[in-house]
Amino acid sequence: MNLRGCEVTPDVNISGQKFNIKLLIPVAEGMNEIWLRCDNEKQYAHWMAACRLASKGKTMADSSYNLEVQNILSFLKMQHLNPDPQLIPEQITTDINPECLVSPRYLKKYKNKQITARILEAHQNVAQMSLIEAKMRFIQAWQSLPEFGITHFIARFQGGKKEELIGIAYNRLIRMDASTGDAIKTWRFSNMKQWNVNWEIKMVTVEFADEVRLSFICTEVDCKVVHEFIGGYIFLSTRAKDQNESLDEEMFYKLTSGWV
Repeated sequence: MNLRGCEVTPDVNISGQKFNIKLLIPVAEGMNEIWLRCDNEKQYAHWMAACRLASKGKTMADSSYNLEVQNILSFLKMQHLNPDPQLIPEQITTDINPECLVSPRYLKKYKNKQITARILEAHQNVAQMSLIEAKMRFIQAWQSLPEFGITHFIARFQGGKKEELIGIAYNRLIRMDASTGDAIKTWRFSNMKQWNVNWEIKMVTVEFADEVRLSFICTEVDCKVVHEFIGGYIFLSTRAKDQNESLDEEMFYKLTSGWV
């Protein structure tokens, strides 16, 4: 089973001891969906790390594997409930405004008191850390989120009858269901032959290997924004890791301006 280019999505519930991994594997007809069900956190962390590396074309022999496992375990640890709620200072609860910290969908689902209690329980997992360590843990947790690094645009695909989402990451385009956010199809930039924009009708067209052609119109932003995202990521992928490399401004503007 070749996992290169697949979408790896966690389905975890710590309190319910649910540790699942959803894989969406690109095939000619669309995406094959495969579920992996793990028995515990440790097994989940190792499998999730392996799947993430496999999606990038790497194996568990890669030097980043052990670090990836540790980051996943740290992220899971932050989600554990505090076994002793009495350790939470009561006076802190008056200083928390859930509306500033959680999305509206959770405000509708839970009462403010419930949300505040959960925030404070999670806070106890990082309360003893130094400022730098807490910031690093926050960044690691942010990077562990399923949609980290993906910018979403509302789009209407050629031949489609309803609005969908187009997600743009540093290495791929993702067609997504607008109501659920689930990935429908993924295309890697490494398989892209070319892309262009019809500026009159504001349509972006991307051509991939195997004669795959993707055309869509963004309904809420100018197509130039999407063009700049794609061009910018392509430009970054061509740069070497050597930070002393001079910036090829001509190539950058050629890939992002749409006019050269």
